[in-house]
Amino acid sequence: MKIKVFLLMAVMVVMGVKSFAQGTTVAREPNVITTAVPFVSIAPDARGGSMGDCGVATDPDVYSMHFNPAKYTFMEPRMSVGLGYSPWLHNLVPDMGLAYLAFATKLNSTSALAATLRYFNVGEITFRDQTGHEIGTYKPNEWAIDVAYSRMLTDYLSGAVAGRFIYSNLTQNAEGTNAGWSVAADVAIYYKRPVEWFRDMDADFTWGVNISNIGSKVSYRQDIVSRDFIPTTLRLGAGLRMDLDEYNSLAFTVDVTKLLVPTPPIKDPNTGEIVYGKDDNVSVMAGIIQSFYDAPGYDRNGNGSGPFMEELSEYNFGIGVEYWYNHVFSVRGGYFNESAMKGNRKYFTLGAALKFNVFGLDVSYLIPIGNTIGVSPLENTLRFNLSYDIISK
Repeated sequence: MKIKVFLLMAVMVVMGVKSFAQGTTVAREPNVITTAVPFVSIAPDARGGSMGDCGVATDPDVYSMHFNPAKYTFMEPRMSVGLGYSPWLHNLVPDMGLAYLAFATKLNSTSALAATLRYFNVGEITFRDQTGHEIGTYKPNEWAIDVAYSRMLTDYLSGAVAGRFIYSNLTQNAEGTNAGWSVAADVAIYYKRPVEWFRDMDADFTWGVNISNIGSKVSYRQDIVSRDFIPTTLRLGAGLRMDLDEYNSLAFTVDVTKLLVPTPPIKDPNTGEIVYGKDDNVSVMAGIIQSFYDAPGYDRNGNGSGPFMEELSEYNFGIGVEYWYNHVFSVRGGYFNESAMKGNRKYFTLGAALKFNVFGLDVSYLIPIGNTIGVSPLENTLRFNLSYDIISK
C-alpha cells in the first residue's frame, strides 16, 4: 500500500509540474527577477546538477554546502575534500567557468565543520567608453568563501548556520565604479530517519529546508546610490532512498525553490509611478517578507492572470532520481522547471558517478527542452567533480 501511495504522489508531482508550466503561460510580458552576484546560485556539484538541481534532502557529501549545510553531520567520511569545475554558458563566452573547492570534517558524532571556495571566471572582455573606443581588455571575476557549522539537534534532525563573504569585481574599477561585496548567511535544517514502509527493504526518508544568502545588498558604484539584492533563496524538499537488495539502491528527491527578493513592479513609462505591484526599493528583511505577496500580476497593458498566479510562477521545481550499484557506480537523472514568466529555464539532466575506495568522480550533463532547444545558453552544460575521503570512517 505504501509503495502505491508513494508512486501516486510521484506521478501527481510530475503532472502538477507539467500543468503548472503550461498554465503559467499568459499573454503578457515576462517579469524576471534579477539580482547581483547570480554566480552564488549556480549548483557547483555534478551530483545536484544531474538530479534536476536537487540537493536539499539528498544524502550528504563534501559538496553539501550549496544545497544544505545541515547535512554535514550525517556525512559518512570523517574528513573529505572535493574539487569541481564547470564551463559555464560556453555557447556565449567560451572561456567562462566556475571552479569549486570544498572541505568538510566531522568534529565528533554530533557536529561537523565545512568550508568552500567558489571562483567564477567571467572570461576575457574588452571594455569600451561611451564613444565606443577601447579602454582595455580585462578578465572580470567573482568569488565567495563559505564556512559552516552543523550540529545534531535530535537523533534524526540536524541544523546548520553558514557564513559567506562574496566579492564581485566585474567592472575592474572602470570610471565611477568599484568592486562589489557582500556578507551573507545561511540557515538550514535536515531530517533523516530510517522507515519501515516496505516489506524486506530498508529505506530512509529525508527532508530539508535551507534559506541561503541572507545578506547585504551589493553596489558597483562609488557613489553608492544604487544597491542590488543578492539572491536570497528558499529551498525545501524531500527524498526517499531504498535499498533494493544488497547491491542495488534507488533514491528519489523533489526540490522547490523561490527567490526571496522583491518582484519588480510595473511602472508607468511616462510618469514612473507604480501601476501594479509594490515598491522594490526596500531593506533586505522587508524584501524577504515582501517577496511572498508583491507580484504585480499584470503588465503595463493590463494583461495577466493576477498577482496570485504570478506568485506561483516564482516557485521552481526540480525532480531527481539516483541509482547506485554496490556503492561503486551510479547513474542519475532529473528535470528542472522554471516558469516562462520568470526566465523559462526548462531542462533534463543526466549524470554518472564512479566511487573507488576513497576516490570519487561525478559528471553531469544538461539538456534543454521545448522552445529553449538550440537557443538556451545553458545547452550542453557539463559539470565535473572529484572527491577524496582523507579519513573514511
